[in-house]
Amino acid sequence: MGDGHPVIFLHGLGGTRSAWGPQLEGLGDRFRCIAWDMPGYGRSAPLDPLSFDGIADRLVELLDHLGIARAHLVGLSFGGMHALHTAIHHPDRIDRLVLSDTSPAFGLDGTTRQDWVASRLEAIDAGMTPGDLAETVLDAITAKPLTGQVRSELIAAFGEISVDGFRSAVHCLPSHDVRPELSAIEHPARIIVGELDEETPVSYAQTLAVGLPNSDLHILDGVGHLAPSEDPVRFNRLVAEFLGTNDE
Repeated sequence: MGDGHPVIFLHGLGGTRSAWGPQLEGLGDRFRCIAWDMPGYGRSAPLDPLSFDGIADRLVELLDHLGIARAHLVGLSFGGMHALHTAIHHPDRIDRLVLSDTSPAFGLDGTTRQDWVASRLEAIDAGMTPGDLAETVLDAITAKPLTGQVRSELIAAFGEISVDGFRSAVHCLPSHDVRPELSAIEHPARIIVGELDEETPVSYAQTLAVGLPNSDLHILDGVGHLAPSEDPVRFNRLVAEFLGTNDE
């Protein structure tokens, strides 16, 4: 949606391109806003095996397909991890980074890979689909229940996730750790986190801010893990301010 400098929106573990409605509508008058489905999600072909390097390569293939030399990346949670890996492995294709409710590494709270994977796949192993889990998950990770169109769009996004795609993503995520490379990421970066985010808490965002040499940190009061959906007005304002306008 829109024209101007391209901005790629990268969804989280429980999202697809449909999760970015408030951003495409709110920022499409200033930027060329592009929301993707990560490999194995929505309408995107899977990668086997799924890896962060492979996701970064697939993202660059999308840029090539669209004829985009360089783009801004806006990533939420798992998507923020994708943005970091892309900046590390393809630095010449990225301009600026917006990292929302994400982490420099898995397991900073002591959670083991085995326990985390088991907890995320328990319901799936019992025969449920990501779509079946949508409302329960959304209510668990937001500061207060979402309503209206935003809630409907996020539920729809869950419904577009295949069981196989979700399994692959759950097994991929715990391999994330870019702490040794953070100081080499020179791209301007804006880090946004909800003060009530219990999935990737403020301390994770602070670690990112300390490690990224050209970054700033914004904490949104009263917001949980889904800042772009919980407070799209403030989120979009921070993104637009940071990424600039068509004239810049």
